[in-house]
Amino acid sequence: MLGNIDLQGLRVGITGGTSGLGLALVRQLAEKGASIAFVARTAANVERVAAETGAHGIVADIGKKEDIYPIAMQITANLGGVDVLINNASSLGPMPLALLADTECEELEAALVVNVLGVFRLTKALFGALAASAREGRGALVINISSDAAVNAYPGWGAYGASKAALAHLTAIWDEESKSDGIRFLAPDPGDMDTPLHALALPDADPSTLKDPELAAAEIIEKMLHALPGHDALTAGALA
Repeated sequence: MLGNIDLQGLRVGITGGTSGLGLALVRQLAEKGASIAFVARTAANVERVAAETGAHGIVADIGKKEDIYPIAMQITANLGGVDVLINNASSLGPMPLALLADTECEELEAALVVNVLGVFRLTKALFGALAASAREGRGALVINISSDAAVNAYPGWGAYGASKAALAHLTAIWDEESKSDGIRFLAPDPGDMDTPLHALALPDADPSTLKDPELAAAEIIEKMLHALPGHDALTAGALA
């Protein structure tokens, strides 16, 4: 889909980078020459993906407030700044999925902490670096991975859906507020994908009916390139 696009010099931070969509993004961006720092909680998985892709791996949990500034510092230190932040890591909330009346307060809180508060904290911590990138003419973009559960009421998906709805609105407001800083915000819905997270939520789903994460990653990278200055022509040429 994206042809032979060269992303040398593009600095990208990605959360949830060792499985599903996040892993597909790390792989594809690394193949195209971008400099990447990714975050995940399990050290063995981080080491494996870092060795495979050459990306900088960071072992941390965006759901923990005390991890946020160390994550931000490692991203900027390893990359020399940041041009794109992809907030991909997500929590489903209660597992197995539960009706809201059967959802514990702590389970709803867990989904909000990762899907909304963690995104807010990390973006806020990197805001200055993103603004600096925009001032340098490199462009600055935050991509918050959303879901159709943010707009559709799916029984059993209450904690996840409510958190993604909050994330979508947070993204829209931040996009309006950050225009003067030159930072763009997007909240794309990648669709239902064949990922470990989806399998955890719906173990009986037929994988053949789900989107390949590699395809979803390519679509998100295309959106990313359209939103960054100087990359529109590059994308158009690759897709021609």
